[in-house]
Amino acid sequence: MSENAPRPTPHHTERTVGETTVVELRGEIDIFTAPSLAARLEALTAAPHPDLVLDLRSTDFIDCTGLGVLCRARNRTAAGQGRLRLVTDSVGFQRILRAVGLAGVFELHPDLGTALARMPQSVAAG
Repeated sequence: MSENAPRPTPHHTERTVGETTVVELRGEIDIFTAPSLAARLEALTAAPHPDLVLDLRSTDFIDCTGLGVLCRARNRTAAGQGRLRLVTDSVGFQRILRAVGLAGVFELHPDLGTALARMPQSVAAG
C-alpha cells in the first residue's frame, strides 16, 4: 500500500435502543481514522447523562490513538454522570487493556444484550 493512498475512515452505525445510543464500530481505529470517531463521540457525550454503548466486536485493530479516543469518551461520560459500555469478545483487546493499565477502567460486556441491561454488572451482582 502506498503511503499516499487514502485510508478508509472507520465505518460505524448508530441506533437508539430506549435511551441508549449504540455505536457499532467496524474496521480499524488508529491514528488515521480516530479523529472522525473522536468528533462523533464528543458530540454523543456532550449532553448531561449520556448513555452510550460502543460495540467493538467488528473492530479489527485499535492502536494507542484509538485507546485514547475511548478513554476520552469514558472520561466525558463520567463527567456528565452518564454510562459508557464497551462490547467486546476479544481476548486480545482485553489483554491490551491489562497491559496498558486500563483493565477495570471500562465497563466491558461480551454481547449487546448484556451491555443494554439497565443495571451495571457490579451493581446487579451485589
